[in-house]
Amino acid sequence: MTFDTVRAIGLKLPGAEAATMYGEPALKVKGQMFACIASHKSAEPNTLVVRIDFAQRDALLAEDPETYYLKEHYEPYACVLVRLSRVSREAMHDLLGGAWRMVNASGRPARRSVRARSPSSRKRPPAK
Repeated sequence: MTFDTVRAIGLKLPGAEAATMYGEPALKVKGQMFACIASHKSAEPNTLVVRIDFAQRDALLAEDPETYYLKEHYEPYACVLVRLSRVSREAMHDLLGGAWRMVNASGRPARRSVRARSPSSRKRPPAK
């Protein structure tokens, strides 16, 4: 699959628009990215970043690690990396539809903390 195919599928979703993210082709709704070509150097070539919630991401990674993967840079973000050479058209329809719904509903990307903060690093309210 190519990004041209991804774009054609994604642009059928209401309000979706072709855009760029970090200089790479992307799909956005309400100004928020829901899918884009991975730009970070840790990602493999021909990889798509798709917004997805953490539980769904964990399930995809467990079910099909040949198609879906993750790199450390992307771990804190609600997304999964997709090898375009391995993903089916049907799966891409499902992924983009889910990503579009997630962004359309929230508008703001979710983020998961990958490091526990030490108690001393937390801000405390001033003593009265």
